[in-house]
Amino acid sequence: MLFVRTGIIIFLFIRGWMFFASNNAESPVTIQKSLLPDSLTQGKQLALKYCTSCHFFPEPSLLDKKTWTDKVLPNMGWRLGIRKKGDDPYADIVPEERALIQKLNIYPDVATITQSDWKKIIAYFEHEAPEEPLPQQNHDSISGMLALFSPKQIVFDDKQLPRTTMLKFDSASNELYAGDGESKLYILNNNFGFKSAWNVESPPVDIDFPNSEPPRLLMVGSVSPSDQKNGRLVTFDTTFTIQNPPVNIDHLPRPVQFAHADLDMDGKQDAIVCGFGNNTGKLAWYSDCKIDGENILSNMPGARKVEIGDFNKDGKPDIMVLMAQAREEVVIWYNQGKGKFKEKKLLRFPPVFGVSYFELADFNKDGYPDILLTNGDNWDYSRINKNYHGVRIYLNDGKYNFKEHWFFPLYGASKAIARDFDNDGDIDIAAISFYNTLENPANGFVYFSNEGNLDFKPASLPDAAAGKWLTMEAADFDHDGDIDIVLGSYFHNIEEMSSLVNIVNISSFPQLLVLNNETQ
Repeated sequence: MLFVRTGIIIFLFIRGWMFFASNNAESPVTIQKSLLPDSLTQGKQLALKYCTSCHFFPEPSLLDKKTWTDKVLPNMGWRLGIRKKGDDPYADIVPEERALIQKLNIYPDVATITQSDWKKIIAYFEHEAPEEPLPQQNHDSISGMLALFSPKQIVFDDKQLPRTTMLKFDSASNELYAGDGESKLYILNNNFGFKSAWNVESPPVDIDFPNSEPPRLLMVGSVSPSDQKNGRLVTFDTTFTIQNPPVNIDHLPRPVQFAHADLDMDGKQDAIVCGFGNNTGKLAWYSDCKIDGENILSNMPGARKVEIGDFNKDGKPDIMVLMAQAREEVVIWYNQGKGKFKEKKLLRFPPVFGVSYFELADFNKDGYPDILLTNGDNWDYSRINKNYHGVRIYLNDGKYNFKEHWFFPLYGASKAIARDFDNDGDIDIAAISFYNTLENPANGFVYFSNEGNLDFKPASLPDAAAGKWLTMEAADFDHDGDIDIVLGSYFHNIEEMSSLVNIVNISSFPQLLVLNNETQ
């Protein structure tokens, strides 16, 4: 799952008109000719100067004027040491977080740009940005008649506020594991009935089920943005009969997902952990799943999800990762052997793109994995509807160059999974939208039926309006030969839930919504 994201918005460079994604990691900066007045041209050049040393540059059209001038640029000024009288970047930050941010020098006390130059940058963005957020492109309307699934609400604890942080199905035991924001782990049977509940150290976000060993549980530390390293990966043994030394990797920076593979090819499984973090983070792998076997691939924040595979067919497991936060990109770390990896950037995006999830699937059946990606993370300084948020397919040309083939706009898109839900031989898509503005709550879940040739027809169902779906799991829960879906709802607070009541006039909010597949 994707947790509340920090408000890091830094100036990045977007090459030419291709501002959504670039797979050219070495492209030079090119300032296009413009009819801008001299002062605005200077503002653009200054923005490029201060932004392009590390990152893409966000075109002014990505946000409206008010969002730029009232939200994003003031925070960027703080990050350059520019403050107005009375400004306090730490005003809403708890003391322990304040100390960490000061140590990182996120908001320097000494300005790194003159007031005059900063004003020119502001003037450029204010002049070039649209008055209102740009509308979505034309797309098929989302049908409210989704007959493939029959919905059922699930409540397994007396909770006023659903706060589901994880859903994972163990096919061996036919049990569903559900994490909760109040640091609990629930185990449900295959009929979604309550089996047991466990108090854990912090909210669970991921779990795996190794053969002949107890599960390994990942806990985030803090759902809210934090630079504290309170996450942990541990063995979750409910039988107390563990044979091997337990896994215990702590001091993780807000980890959100992990995977395992024998990366160093020594015959033992290693753990790869996505430390999403906040201002800092960490993508690291741990030899033999031991804390003293740490190997850091990146100290950047935003590691969201990894996929493991032998992508270059050399017999060694490689790592593909989705990075969010300040530097949004999809990267492969090619395994060079002996614990060494070489980085290759596949796709890069502007900082307000809001990447939130990805997975691999061969959509065009050419034998190469394609990328299914959602972008809609909107918990930053620009919480507006963005016409470029949605669900995307990037096709693989066989050499791991990816090009966008399909896009469906969906405000706040947070996750999409690729399965053949209707058993017709091609891949369909199920998507959830957590970071939306609740204008159309039923569109918090959208099913895309593949009609052939990657032509997808979207549909939802009224029952999806009964929650804010942060987590989603798919499996054949009832063993009838088709793939079912379960959605997990998460509300930050009562006020958020009350706003949904006012919109859809619903008074019952389940923790889970089971979508039973009626294909068979």
